Amino acid sequence: MSTPPSTPNKKKLVDSRNMGLLTAAVVGTLGAGGAVVAAPFVLGAAGFTAAGITAGSWAAGMMSAAAVANGGAVAAGSTVAVLQSLGAAGLGTAATAAVASVGGAAALALKGAINGDHQVFSSLTKLNGSPVTATIPATRDAKGR
Repeated sequence: MSTPPSTPNKKKLVDSRNMGLLTAAVVGTLGAGGAVVAAPFVLGAAGFTAAGITAGSWAAGMMSAAAVANGGAVAAGSTVAVLQSLGAAGLGTAATAAVASVGGAAALALKGAINGDHQVFSSLTKLNGSPVTATIPATRDAKGR
């Protein structure tokens, strides 16, 4: 009996590296979509609603602390003001993009932590192979000190 001719090793259509990229894409997409869908519910549960801040909620405590820190008023553009605006009017285009980006990045970071892939975390802190650095300006009081 003759043996069948041997065939050269064919390249796999799906190798482990490509499967990892596919998994990362799916996890990132699900995280981004989930964050966008969940954001209005989370804001409402925290007390930021269309009718205003819910009494006794986490948002009410946050608003109280902000008002005390600012001499009795909540500053425009503060975290409390932005969250209340999002709770009342919903997410705009920019906020939706920001929430999706954070949700996708968080899902990928969680995937990396679960899989023990610490490269995910290092890639988030590098740009073109170089570490990303940020300069945070010193805060100054009203008199410029």
